[in-house]
Amino acid sequence: MIAYNPKDWFQSTFSLHRSDTARKLFPLLLAIAIYSLAIAFWELEYLNLSENTTIRNINIVHSLLGFAMSILLVFRTNTAYDRWWEARKQWGTLTNISRTLAIKMNAYLNKEDKVNRNFYIKAIPLFADTLFDHLRSNTTRFMLDEKEHPEFGSLNEQKHGPNQVASMIFERTNNLYKEGLITGDQLILVNDELHSLTDICGACERIKNTPIPMSYSSFIKKFIFIYVLTLPVGYVFSIGYFVIAAVPFIFYVMASLELIAESIEDPFGTDPDDLPIEKLSNNIRKHVGELIG
Repeated sequence: MIAYNPKDWFQSTFSLHRSDTARKLFPLLLAIAIYSLAIAFWELEYLNLSENTTIRNINIVHSLLGFAMSILLVFRTNTAYDRWWEARKQWGTLTNISRTLAIKMNAYLNKEDKVNRNFYIKAIPLFADTLFDHLRSNTTRFMLDEKEHPEFGSLNEQKHGPNQVASMIFERTNNLYKEGLITGDQLILVNDELHSLTDICGACERIKNTPIPMSYSSFIKKFIFIYVLTLPVGYVFSIGYFVIAAVPFIFYVMASLELIAESIEDPFGTDPDDLPIEKLSNNIRKHVGELIG
């Protein structure tokens, strides 16, 4: 995710970055400008047409379709941003739960119990790490420490990583209760945090595995292209060769909104506008180490 100053208008307006839609759309913008030039020359110079009732009707249709297009694009971008913001809230919740669980286990465990304390120092951030890898790829990397905690070595990279880590944390906490190192009331108090780990994982998977329906996204793309390709036919008589600049600009605005929506609808990827979940995972590891260590 790109860190920037939202109050710096000059930097935001005139700088080009890797996610800038102008870079991605430049070939299409050039093609549409050439297409608009061809339509303008064909109608004005070759056919010598003049504006008539049919042309005016085409312009009216464009105006009506433009209103419909604006509603579709607003809905599209709002839906994509809702997914992005929901993912950010889930990772914010995971950060708070990790801190709370670390605070409780730090209070419950004896200061001399280095083995169990060290287990939670590594296991709590490990859940965030495995969730991070689970959302970005099909493989999972585990932090192995077989000498002190042989259960880490039993994690299977081919299975659901976050579920294994959550189960491992709960099993260790339950064993602490059986051994009398924590009370039944303390076990109940940490149960909410342990249960929430799976809830957060499920919510992130729901966002990851439920993309915008293909028919909806495909329809918007087709609508944009048909709308833009018919613009020079009607407006060449009212603005002349200015359609060479006007039509590509209209396409740039509409297509950019669609590209931005595509970029943020999967917030767990590696695009510049996606969530900085690697940084969030590192923060969890740092804060848990400070609280329990």
